[in-house]
Order: sequence, then C-alpha cells, then structure tokens
Amino acid sequence: MQRFAKWIVHHRRVIVILAVLLLIPSVIGYSKTFVNYDILSYLPENLDSMIGQKYLDKDFNMGSSAMLVVDNMEDKDVVNLKNQIKEVPGVHKVIWADDIKDTSIPNDVLPDDFKKIFYSDTGTMMIISFEDSAASPSTFQAIAQIRSISNKNCFLAGMTAIVKDTKDIVETEMPKYVLVAVLLSMIVLFLSLESTIVPLIFMLGIVFPIIYNFGSNVFLGQVSYITQALAAVLQLGVTMDFSIFLLHRYNEECTKQSDRENAMATAIVATFNSITGSSLTTIAGFLALCTMSLKLGADIGIVMAKGVLLGVISTLTVLPSLLMTFDHAIGKYRHRVLIHETKKIPQFIVKHHKGILVVFVLLLIPFSVAQGKVSQYYALDQTLPQDLNSIVSTNKLKKDFKMDTTHFVLVSDQLDDYKIKNLTEELQNVDGVNEALSYEKYVGGGIPTAFEPAAIQETFNQGGHKMILVNSLYKAGSDQCNAQLDEMKKIAKSYDADAVIAGEGAMTKDLVQVADIDFKNVSVVSILAVFVIILISFKSISIPVLLVAAIEFAITVNMGIPYFTGTVIPFIASIVIGTIQLGATIDYAILMTNRFREELNNGSVPEQAMLTAVTKCSTSILTSGLTFFSATLGVVLVSRVDLIKSLCSMLARGALISMVTIIFVLPAILLLFNKVIEKTSYHWIQNKTNSKEIETA
Repeated sequence: MQRFAKWIVHHRRVIVILAVLLLIPSVIGYSKTFVNYDILSYLPENLDSMIGQKYLDKDFNMGSSAMLVVDNMEDKDVVNLKNQIKEVPGVHKVIWADDIKDTSIPNDVLPDDFKKIFYSDTGTMMIISFEDSAASPSTFQAIAQIRSISNKNCFLAGMTAIVKDTKDIVETEMPKYVLVAVLLSMIVLFLSLESTIVPLIFMLGIVFPIIYNFGSNVFLGQVSYITQALAAVLQLGVTMDFSIFLLHRYNEECTKQSDRENAMATAIVATFNSITGSSLTTIAGFLALCTMSLKLGADIGIVMAKGVLLGVISTLTVLPSLLMTFDHAIGKYRHRVLIHETKKIPQFIVKHHKGILVVFVLLLIPFSVAQGKVSQYYALDQTLPQDLNSIVSTNKLKKDFKMDTTHFVLVSDQLDDYKIKNLTEELQNVDGVNEALSYEKYVGGGIPTAFEPAAIQETFNQGGHKMILVNSLYKAGSDQCNAQLDEMKKIAKSYDADAVIAGEGAMTKDLVQVADIDFKNVSVVSILAVFVIILISFKSISIPVLLVAAIEFAITVNMGIPYFTGTVIPFIASIVIGTIQLGATIDYAILMTNRFREELNNGSVPEQAMLTAVTKCSTSILTSGLTFFSATLGVVLVSRVDLIKSLCSMLARGALISMVTIIFVLPAILLLFNKVIEKTSYHWIQNKTNSKEIETA
C-alpha cells in the first residue's frame, strides 16, 4: 500500500488528467440514463394490482391515461378538439360521449351512469389513453402537445399528467439542490478549516465521484427521480468526512516529516485504513435497502453504495493529487476558524456522564412511543405543490365528476354476461362507490337504438378480459378506500377467482402493505449488517451493541419528532431515513470509540481517555455532521416537492441529532460500560499493566 501511495503522489498530474478524461464517458452515460418518475411502477410484479395494470396496459391500452375536463364548450367544438388530440403522436385512443351517441342526439338519451361519466354541471370530460407508459418520453411529449392545443377552459387530470409535472418540477429544481448544498457546505468548511483554498479543492474533489456515479447509472437501465434528485446531495454529505480525515492526517504528518510527498503518502496509507472500515458500514446501510420488496429501495441503495465506493476511491487518488497540486496556495491563504477544539464541553461530558445517561433513558421512552404513532401519507399527489396544472385539474375532476379514485375491475371474458351484470350491481352497492359501469350492465336491460354497442364493447372487452369501471368517492391510500377495495376484491373473487383490481387506488393500497413489511425488514438487515462489520472491526461483542444503540437512539428521536409537531410524513421516509442515518453517521461513533481505545492503550485512565477522545474527535464530527446537515438543508430550502423536501428535512435533522448523540451520549455509554467492554472484547486494552499503574498513582 505504501508503494501505491507513493505512486499516486509522484504521478499526481497523470491522475488528474485521467480523472478529467473519465468525466467524458460519465457525462454521456448520465445523458442516456432513463429517469423513472412513476413510483408505483416499482411495486413487486406479482401483486394483483400490478398484474391488473399489465392487463390494462397490454389489452386495453389504459396503463397510462388522463382525463381532459372541458368547461363551457359546445359539443361540436369538443368533437373537433377530440379529433386533434387523436392525431397527437403517442396518443392511442380518445373516448368521449360521441363514441356512444351522435352529438345531434340529446344527452338525456344517455343512461344516468354514462351521463355522470361524461358530463358535469359545467362541462364534459374525455378519457385519453397513451401508447406507452406514464413515465415514457413519448407520453410526456404527448401531454405537452395536448396542453398546447387546449384552451384555458381545459384541464388535463390524472396520474399520468401528475407524473409529467413531477418530472418538470424536479428537473427545474435539481440544479438548485446541488448549488445550494455546495454553497452551504462550503460555509461549514470555511468555518472549520484554516486554509481558504481547501474547501474549494474538497468540492472539486467531490465533483469527480458524483459525476462518475451518475454516469455509471446507465448500466442500471434506469433510476427513480427520487434517487436522481438526492444522490448528489447525499453523496456530498456522506463522503465529505473522508476528505476531512485525509487532510487532518496529512497536516499531522507534515509536522513529523520535512518531505511533503512522503507525508502525503503516509497520510494516504493511514486514511485507507480509517475510511475503508467506516465506509463499509455506510455501504452496508445503503445495500440494506436492496432487501425492500419495493424496488425503489434497491434503486436508491445501489446508486448510493456505488457513490460511497467511488467517493473512497476518489479520496485516495484524485483528492491527494489535487491537494499536492495546490499545496503552495493551501499554505499561503489562511484564516481563523470558528469550529475548533474546546475543553469545557468534554470536561462537562466526562464529569456528568451519569446524568447524561439518565436524560438519555428519559428521552428514549416517549420518543419510542411517538415513533410508532407518526402519521404517513401514500397518495403521490400530496407530494406536489397544489398550484401545479395537473393537481388543479385533478382536484377539479374529483369535484365536478366525483371521481376521487377510479378502480378497474378485470375479469375473464368467459364469465357469463348476466354474472358480470350482477357483479357490476354488487360493486355499485359498495360503500363509497359513485358508479360502476360495464357493457353487460346495459345490454342486459336493452339500450337505445342510437347507441353503438360495438364502440362500447371495444372499451370494456379486450384481450380475454372484461373491464368494470368503478368510480370511488374515497381518496387513494385512505383507510376508507383500502377497506372499499377489500370488499370489492372479495365480491369480484366470488365471481372469478382470477379477478384483479387495477388503478391508482389498488396500487396505493399494495404500497401501504409493502411499505409496512419493508420497514421491518430493512431495519433489521441494516442493523445486523452494521453490527457484524463493527464486531469484526473491534473484535468485540459489546461494542457493536453500544454503538448501534447510540445511533438507533438518535434515529428514534428523529423519527418521533413528527408526532410531536403534528407533521405527516411520506411513507418512504419511515423506510429509508433510519437506514441512511445509521449508515451515514455510525462513522462518528466508530471514530470516537477508536480514539477512546487508543488513549486507553496509551495508558490513560478511562475518564482521561474519554476527555482526550471527545476533545480531539469533536471538531471532525462537528465538521462532518454540519456538512451533511448543510447539504440536505439546502434541498429543504429550495424544493417544492414535499416527498423530497420531507426526506431531506429528516436527514438534516438526523445528522444534527446523531452528531449531538455521539459527542454527548456515546462517551457516557462507553464510560459506564468500560468494564463490560474490556471483558467482552479481544485485546481491548493491550497495555493494561501500564494503565493500572497510572490509575493507582
């Protein structure tokens, strides 16, 4: 390793040139990476709702659809608009009342249920289905063109339109996330580092692994918009401490060696041992997300684990090259720092460590209870600003046509017509159902001669399945809607054992159930993975228990706060926040514990060893924690997307809570359990005799 470190130092210009050249394929890969803005598409494919969604997409071409509400427009003009929309590339079909009757025939001829579907007190509605998925480029282009040919009295509603607006707002905001995160992080670095140039070099050094990470995502096929939006900010916050470790060790070696190249080579070797161990826990935390049934977890987990690995490699190769290249300027431009070592806080912690533990226990109880009572939301339209075009339109659709949620019940076309008619009528009687429509419901009772059964049949009967359209008064993801779906499923299965229900409501209900299971699985796996890594690293049974317990306390406080503030959080937060916070901040605990052990082995009694550990580690922990806080806070200040804003708000708060926990609570825990640690760890104190002599003296 020493030889490799010297090679890096001697060939620093070659490394910088190679690093810059590697940006080219990375940028190309980034431009070719598909970003998926449809979270529901990440549900497991074996769920009934996803099977039904495939039927809708493959057989009925209704996998992606939108509703266009048209106010104060004559029927002949609506027909003209419909014909224009049919010609838009990417549009598969447009369904309106003229598919059932001629526009010259009065609307009163329509059955009441069909009239409710197509007409409100102020206007009418047409259903638009698209050729490709809701998150495909062709669908996005089609939506944009439909909006351009529609006037101000037209409102394009539904999940497909919402997905398009999500894409637009995230793409607009994402550069701002990175810019504000960088600016706030640099402020923290300026306050904590003496050199005026180093913060700039740190940011330049982190640019390389971030771009490499984004470029290599092309090999994954696609990434979610949540991953795309947060990856750069999280990677900056999580891996910046690697750069801080390298700089501090380099400065230390420079005081011992006159040759600065040898000092950097020694620092690289020492940093390699430090950050590889700490990065493993971070990577393990992110990879734990891959155990989620919701494939969004693997999406975030793989990208972030990859980002941490690239951050480690860059810290050991590119950053030393940059620091050596600008070494003269680093030493020339210096300023006073505000974040520095202090004696009073460590002395207070050591002196009052038992009282701190009492407070720790007293806080743990209420926050543990509160964590389980935090309210969550699952409806994706709640994550977006309510003044967006699609949200305004969807709210109007729900109000005017009483279509809060639309369910699609799909049964075999071998089912007798009278059974489908009876099934439709039973579904109509379920609580909260506004109307249930099927072709058979009207054929059985006879329909006016002006109707064209073939046109209706094409809409409701395709590919071996028949569809029953059910409009619900309940909001997707609500307890009422979920109970309604349970009853509908029971009724449908009594007629056809293979019946499935598709649509936003059914998929959101499955999302609720999957998220609950994922939360438990991810928490257990992440804790076990980090536990094993710490166990191997320290060769101790008790150390991983105590370190993980400290961070889990910080996570519990973080996750319990929304209950006391009355905040409703997005469902994904409860799954990923704990894992990310554990993986990202366990490094602080490892750093503090390592220094405590080092001082014990230097012969210090436990109290003095902890005093030195807190004094020497606090600056690094504060700098790293505040950098993570600043990076995620930047997104909170900029984002209008509540899902992203909530995640970053909780991560920012979690960084502060973990930072305070490691500086105050962990030292108290280690002091209290020092004897237990010594008995349950292999060679915890190697210089035990000398330590006892000093303690006796």
